[in-house]
Amino acid sequence: MHPIESTAAARRPAAQPGVDDSPWHTSAACRSDEAGLFFAPSKEPTAARLAREEQAKRVCARCPVLLECREHALAQPEPYGVWGGLTAAERRVVLTRRRRREAEIRVPARIAG
Repeated sequence: MHPIESTAAARRPAAQPGVDDSPWHTSAACRSDEAGLFFAPSKEPTAARLAREEQAKRVCARCPVLLECREHALAQPEPYGVWGGLTAAERRVVLTRRRRREAEIRVPARIAG
């Protein structure tokens, strides 16, 4: 197995026996040989990283569990790789927006209470 693939395989969630007969990640498109696309090798040039990430996102776009994967990565939060069609930087933006929205909801609730 290629070192990148072993890293990717290690980062993807493992099946948890007894939790569910078919956890969401067993249907993930990235479970094929394409898993090496999802994590950057060390010192990857920017152009190569962007091309690899776009290719990974194309795999995500056809994945039947894209939303489950994305929510997993946001809930963890996963600091590396492409998960649910989003890069680590894109996930940070989503999380920041969610936190702001939640804060906006809580502030009026305190004022009204």
